[in-house]
Amino acid sequence: MDVMEALLTRRSIRRFTGEPVSDEDIQKILKAGFSAPSANNKQPWHFVVVKDRNALEEIAKRHPYAKMLPEAGCGIVVCGDPKIEDKEGFLIEDCSAAIQNILLAAHGFGLGAVWCGLYPVTDRARAVSDVLNIPPDIIPVGLVVVGHGAEKKGAVDRFDAKKVHYGKWNGQ
Repeated sequence: MDVMEALLTRRSIRRFTGEPVSDEDIQKILKAGFSAPSANNKQPWHFVVVKDRNALEEIAKRHPYAKMLPEAGCGIVVCGDPKIEDKEGFLIEDCSAAIQNILLAAHGFGLGAVWCGLYPVTDRARAVSDVLNIPPDIIPVGLVVVGHGAEKKGAVDRFDAKKVHYGKWNGQ
């Protein structure tokens, strides 16, 4: 898929067929996550791939916006390690870039995906950490639900010229 086509047609998919995602596709999606840019190339991310049905169901019970997780093929929790990147803002930006790459890769491979936020909502992050045994010093930034989509969504043009400022803020 052409990169502009992927960028302009990627949509959040929240309904899935239940068909498993192949290990090969997961590996390719993770490679995309690892290819994200990061501040000073520190790459502070860790990825927790969740395919276990019980874990998927438990996370879905604890995250109000991840109810679709058990119907998807897997979840990928993107976490940041503050020992690698001690500036929390950069850590969150780096992990968010990895999440975006994961979303685009899933779309490019014909899969559906949706980003379910964890950071900075501490009760959501803690709940996912508890289910997945994530160490307390690691920050769960986001959960990407990945699977074979049971819905199709068309492209939406979100360009807003009023939010573009050339040279300096034009006050409009």
